[in-house]
Amino acid sequence: MSRPAASSAALPIAHVVLRILIVVNWLSGAAILALLVVSPNERWIMSAFKLSPSPEAERLVMGLRGVAVLGLAAIPLYHAVLKRLLAIVETVRAGDPFVGANAGRLQGIAWVLLALQLLSLVVDAIARAVAIPGHPLHLDAGFSINGWLAVLFTFLLARVFAEGTLMREDLEGTV
Repeated sequence: MSRPAASSAALPIAHVVLRILIVVNWLSGAAILALLVVSPNERWIMSAFKLSPSPEAERLVMGLRGVAVLGLAAIPLYHAVLKRLLAIVETVRAGDPFVGANAGRLQGIAWVLLALQLLSLVVDAIARAVAIPGHPLHLDAGFSINGWLAVLFTFLLARVFAEGTLMREDLEGTV
């Protein structure tokens, strides 16, 4: 029961955007890795934050490095989401989105989104722990109602796709 999707600009655009995001994701990972490997020395970082050498300043530098490592850990997670989305777009383009594989892909995306939300909480905890009075560390991390809603929505959507697949198979079996 596969039929090509109706002509829509959204699908080719989504395909191209996802391909671009996959490349940007890996480039971001390379940039973070370069930052960690060729990271400026502690003195340069303290100078950039206008800090004098102290245990608090050293803690801040170590915290920033820890956040960078977690950022590096997020790269393969984002890659997993993007590749699954690309595969889903391909099935929609082919006119066959309600397949078991897409339900599994959405379930996988939901688990990865959950991991990313937990990772964001850890990054926020590190930022709060290493912040120095007078020099707060503002990172776009922590609890996000939108992020948690996305996790719930994606788990729900995975279930909808699984049910849609079963209904389609039942319908095909009766025809």
